[in-house]
Amino acid sequence: MTTRTEHILVLTRDGAHTDERTIAIEAAVAIEVNGIGYAVLMATPAALDDLTTGFLLTERLIDSPADILDLDAFETPAGWIVRATVAERCAGRIHDRVRHRTSDTACGLCGVSGLEQVVRPVARHAPTPHTSAAAVFAALEAIRAHQPLTAATGALHAAALCDAAGAIVAAREDVGRHNALDKLIGACAPARITEGFLLVTSRISFEMVDKALVAGAPMLVGISAPTALAVDHARAHGLSLVALARKDAMLVLNDPHHVFAARL
Repeated sequence: MTTRTEHILVLTRDGAHTDERTIAIEAAVAIEVNGIGYAVLMATPAALDDLTTGFLLTERLIDSPADILDLDAFETPAGWIVRATVAERCAGRIHDRVRHRTSDTACGLCGVSGLEQVVRPVARHAPTPHTSAAAVFAALEAIRAHQPLTAATGALHAAALCDAAGAIVAAREDVGRHNALDKLIGACAPARITEGFLLVTSRISFEMVDKALVAGAPMLVGISAPTALAVDHARAHGLSLVALARKDAMLVLNDPHHVFAARL
């Protein structure tokens, strides 16, 4: 299964209505090479043989698909495991790279070696957001003014901390959406983050929700779509979640504190 259907609340400037939307499945995919846990990728659980082959090639662990002697993918309660056996002449690369992977984590969870490390404890539930749909629309109107590098290059993501009224308090940019959010969290004291909401100019993945929860944010807003695992993670920890947020409409995926209920 690569998608599922969600019942959602659609907010516009003129009102609100309920609807259905198909969202993508995101799953943890642990890649083991010659019996060694090498990485965990957050991915759509389809064509995992292609994913693994491409990953091993781009990681320079193999020189060609012919170096893969066996490939087996199977599902577990925590996610998927792909076990690859590669030619003996490539085995030394696996050991060399594993020794250095502790600092190689810029792509999200690629530095994690096993499925049991993906879902780590979240200390507390997200606090109640004290904001409104109007505030989110205001933040969406203002975000471009805080993206100078994006304006110059068109190649960066942004993450912004917004106050309850939708004014942007701080923003950071980076070519990686995870990096942009990490920069913002690092720049803002936790107390400031718990008082507003986070806005990201990217899709909402599991990692983005997890980072928002660790930072203590009441709500996460993204201009692109969420994955199913991101929605589940937000719901499990009480994080208000808004996706596909545009200047004229947005989708509410999780509203545990009924912040937007009055719009119906």
